[in-house]
Amino acid sequence: MTFDAFACIDWSGAKGEGQKGIALALCEKGRAAPRLIDPPGRLWSRAAILDWLEEQAQAGRRILIGMDISPALPFIDAGAYFPGWHASPADAPGLWQMVDEMCADEDHFGANAFIAHEQAARHFRQQGQCGDLFGIGRGRLRVCEFGQKDAGLAPYSCFNLVGAAQVGKSSLTAMRLLHRLRGRIPVWPFDPLPTHGPLIVEIYTSLAARHSGVMPGNRTKIKDGALLDAALTCWNSAPHTPLAEYSDHATDAILTSAWLRAKAVNALLWVPKRLTPEISSTEGWTFGVI
Repeated sequence: MTFDAFACIDWSGAKGEGQKGIALALCEKGRAAPRLIDPPGRLWSRAAILDWLEEQAQAGRRILIGMDISPALPFIDAGAYFPGWHASPADAPGLWQMVDEMCADEDHFGANAFIAHEQAARHFRQQGQCGDLFGIGRGRLRVCEFGQKDAGLAPYSCFNLVGAAQVGKSSLTAMRLLHRLRGRIPVWPFDPLPTHGPLIVEIYTSLAARHSGVMPGNRTKIKDGALLDAALTCWNSAPHTPLAEYSDHATDAILTSAWLRAKAVNALLWVPKRLTPEISSTEGWTFGVI
């Protein structure tokens, strides 16, 4: 596919409606710097992001949208998301539907009812308790997360819901959103690449920062304009318009949308050597991981 625009959504699994942790940046093809898209209110909500995505689908816009989420749970290592549970879904769309239906009464795409279920809870590490099927160490990982480790990153299991680095809560809320978008915006690699319209891919924002080659030490977060411009230059982007506040979320979204524009033309990234049909239907893949 060729795309006319590239977007990055820095996601959040925090409680509540307005989310400081959600940021949306967009850039068109070419070299123009990405720009932040203002929310309809003071802060972005997950529902407002859904509305924005639906607008892109309705417009048929050829836009590649990177979401900083894990769209599925580990499956390949145990042959199931929830081994031993008869209701364990067979594929990612089934998982999205399950999470959304079990949490239908929760506002703001919350997923607390799902992790409170007696069978699901056995697989998650939560504050004050660890399920007997969580595993050891950081917990179970998807195949692509081993690829993230090979790239010098430090992924955590989606079954971990504890600590600042956990990604489980944001991933579960994102699954509810993906279910709502089913049939309107395809998600790679679960769905075939479309001939037109938007496409969602999973991204890891730290990958764009790390591979820019300008980050000091092991840092992956940018908190000033000069460093952001240096990183943007590495992805053939013009300097950004100065921000009123340099939050991790804003700079992650800006830099990663430029990175996505630069990387989308690399055909090898669309056919990772470890990506199999089974992984494509169950665990998915992080765009940019080979």
